[in-house]
Amino acid sequence: MGAMTGAFILIIGIAVILHEVAHGYAASLLGDPTARDQGRLTLNPIPHIDLIGTIIIPAFLIITNAGILFGWAKPVPYNPYNLRGRFGEALVAAAGPATNIALALLFALLFRLFADASAVPLFSMAVGINLFLAFLNLIPVPPLDGSKIVSAFLPMQTRLRFEEKVAEVGSNPIFLILVLLGIVFFLAQPLATLVWFITQRFLGV
Repeated sequence: MGAMTGAFILIIGIAVILHEVAHGYAASLLGDPTARDQGRLTLNPIPHIDLIGTIIIPAFLIITNAGILFGWAKPVPYNPYNLRGRFGEALVAAAGPATNIALALLFALLFRLFADASAVPLFSMAVGINLFLAFLNLIPVPPLDGSKIVSAFLPMQTRLRFEEKVAEVGSNPIFLILVLLGIVFFLAQPLATLVWFITQRFLGV
């Protein structure tokens, strides 16, 4: 495994863990202690490891030289009925992508203040990974965060029907696989192109 692959795994690990921890902290601030009580408000990667999303799929993609590498951490649990306000669940959902955007801005700032041209590949990776995770999770398709954000702005009856459908399809493994394949084959390339363009502007290169 090369140095850049190792850096990629480290950066995406940090980005995904902070994304999930942000969900938990947002829920805690809004009145739900579930994530805190289950020990998920931690930067220790072990409680966040998902066997399939964190180990099996990334390892398979690396071994097979698939040309794309992605994965996910175990979702941080929360109880939406404990959250304060109508938009509580949307705020919890938005906390993850917002954290990744903040990390992208932080890496871009660090590059502009301290780095030189030789560090462009590393910082491009750090900014790009976080922007990709943010934009990907804002897609309004379950189980991505965007579906929960959109739900909060729907009229109540429409929202209830939408959430019922989300719960129904979100528990269907075939649907989840189709969503994953759809992202890989139809959205990954245009999303990556958009992320690359924004990353270059962030870094000023």
